[in-house]
Amino acid sequence: MQDFLDLFANVTNITWQEGVMLLIGGTLILLAIWKNMEPSLLLPMGFGAILVNLPFVNTEAIETLFNAGIATELFPLLLFIGIGAMIDFGPLLSNPKLMLFGAAAQFGIFFTLCVARLLGFELTDAASIAIIGAADGPTSIYVSQYFNSQYQGAIMVAAYSYMALVPIVQPPVIRLITTKKERRIRMDYTPDTVGKIPRILFPIFVTIIAGAVAPKSAELVGFLMFGNLIRECGVLNSLSETAQKVLANLVTLLLGLSVAFRMSAEAFVTVETLAIIALGLVAFVFDTVGGVMFAKLMNLFSKRKVNPMIGAAGISAFPMSSRVIHQMGRKEDPYNYLLMHAAGANVSGQIASVVAGGLLITLVENLIH
Repeated sequence: MQDFLDLFANVTNITWQEGVMLLIGGTLILLAIWKNMEPSLLLPMGFGAILVNLPFVNTEAIETLFNAGIATELFPLLLFIGIGAMIDFGPLLSNPKLMLFGAAAQFGIFFTLCVARLLGFELTDAASIAIIGAADGPTSIYVSQYFNSQYQGAIMVAAYSYMALVPIVQPPVIRLITTKKERRIRMDYTPDTVGKIPRILFPIFVTIIAGAVAPKSAELVGFLMFGNLIRECGVLNSLSETAQKVLANLVTLLLGLSVAFRMSAEAFVTVETLAIIALGLVAFVFDTVGGVMFAKLMNLFSKRKVNPMIGAAGISAFPMSSRVIHQMGRKEDPYNYLLMHAAGANVSGQIASVVAGGLLITLVENLIH
């Protein structure tokens, strides 16, 4: 009985900040279960947020997991192997110019970096916040951990939340900056006739080129491309399936629990956290705007018009963004098939977001030194 009373006393000593975090943790769990929003990540993240904010819980185990998996950057790298094994670069190889949309859709990252600095964030924290615009959770974790940002928990929650909110955020932004006529532009379907040799050489060449252009991105790009090489080589099919399913799901689950270590009430319930969530939305919106506006610019000089909605798929949220663009195209014109074009831009965005993260690290380090 005394143990129960002691437990009750501890519970009643929860501060209002800890109460807020318990509510946030519960909300993440609800979104994961009832809305099916990134459940493999938001569910463990929500439960972990509750766990670390209970005053009677010893968080040493979660801290150990954090130090082993995130502080060493192990979890993001392993996750990229699984992501790489999931990606089919065939649509991109069939139409290489789609790579341009992946580059253009990173505009929001660098725009948000400037805005965050104007709001008073330290340069390293501003860069960590800006990478939310990559719509790429592992890259956000990698960059924020590289800079040892004090806002890592808020950055991770914002990054994965906006990834899950692609179907809500992107359509109104796209409709705002395009006309109905532009959204109804039809694009010829390009058959995927890419052979095995180009598919095998592609991840190798991308690793070399990306490493030369942005050396700080070499690790992430390398692990992403290694995962894709496992997929395309044709001799490691069982390992490819394991990477896509077991490895990716297990690492994501551990990642969610680990992230919760940075979601303690004193670090998370701040005005800065609200600002980070708002800036993450700014980054995400301007990434979408950058991709669409670049497509519209291309149409000024091209005889074969591109549906500008394709540009919005240049963000890294794969494959959600390409599906959203395809659905929007079908809504405007039931006979317009944009999925393969959008998928090509989407997978290019996966590469471009990692390279952008490397460029951001290099830029910040040069400015500091």
